[in-house]
Amino acid sequence: MSNIMINLSHKTYPIHIERGLIDSIGKEIKKIYGGNKIAVVTDSNVNSIYGQKVEDNLKSEDYNVKTFVVEAGEKSKSVNVLLNLYDELLDFGVTRGDLIVALGGGVVGDLTGFAASTTLRGIPFVQIPTSLLAQIDSSIGGKVAVDLPKGKNLIGNFYHPEAVFIDPNVLKTLHKKFLHDGMGEVIKYGAIKDRKLFDTLLSFNGDEELLENIDEIIYTCCSIKKEVVEKDEKDKGDRMMLNFGHTIGHAIEKYFGYEKYTHGEAVAMGMYKITKNSEAMGITEKGTAELLKQILIKYSLPFEVEALDKSKVLNTIAMDKKNDRDRMNIILLNKLGEAFIKNIDSKLMENYI
Repeated sequence: MSNIMINLSHKTYPIHIERGLIDSIGKEIKKIYGGNKIAVVTDSNVNSIYGQKVEDNLKSEDYNVKTFVVEAGEKSKSVNVLLNLYDELLDFGVTRGDLIVALGGGVVGDLTGFAASTTLRGIPFVQIPTSLLAQIDSSIGGKVAVDLPKGKNLIGNFYHPEAVFIDPNVLKTLHKKFLHDGMGEVIKYGAIKDRKLFDTLLSFNGDEELLENIDEIIYTCCSIKKEVVEKDEKDKGDRMMLNFGHTIGHAIEKYFGYEKYTHGEAVAMGMYKITKNSEAMGITEKGTAELLKQILIKYSLPFEVEALDKSKVLNTIAMDKKNDRDRMNIILLNKLGEAFIKNIDSKLMENYI
């Protein structure tokens, strides 16, 4: 088992990475939780594959377990689903001494984490991420949120789990589209912080070789996120660099009603679009956008979006939670492996999309 410790001023928690970990999840949770009641939150897709296995595993350790299932997809990260989840948790009789488990991808992790942070002013929870995107990004660092009609993650909190349990074997059941969705975020890590990771990903001969090396890739991405989060937990400085591609990506997701593109696909297009434009301005090293394009094509990710109304995208970006009055921070590359934060007048954002 590979272990990474997140060390914050107010909290320390482990990330455990091991193949087959989900088969002994009850024993692992027993090491950190001595209570009786566990509420598991998952989605309809994950529940059909792992729900019963996790519930039975927890019950084998004499826990009183109840599983709550939400519909799979971004639309479950909404206030209405959140309100329903509050009711179900309270009907189950959860207290601040109990435990909530988020079993699923980024949507489940964000929704469950926010519910845990706000129910009874805070109930401990753990993350069992089942998608690549969640394993290397959204389950780590304490960002939890739900969406509003005006945009993604506009109601949120910083609330860290007690532990993150990552089983790379669960990725074998992922549809290729969602494996590649996660690769959007993996590529982001290479682009902003680790040229060696970027080049390694570019060198793989297909998904089979990728999955053979996925443990090391997950460990590398989690280590990068650990370093960034420990320096800047509340997203006021270096942590903003993890948003490379996200300002435009979130706007693309909303523009198409969270139906046409996955998060990783939208981030992929956001990374390419902003880099292509910053390169044209002489900010980014020549050839960077072309390498990004090559790696996105390699992992079946889109790099350009058609029929985009620029004015509507700018209106969505104007609602971004990272904006500060009439200015905003955007993330650009000097070159691959080296990102920086640029503070611009919001009116200039048009030049980057």
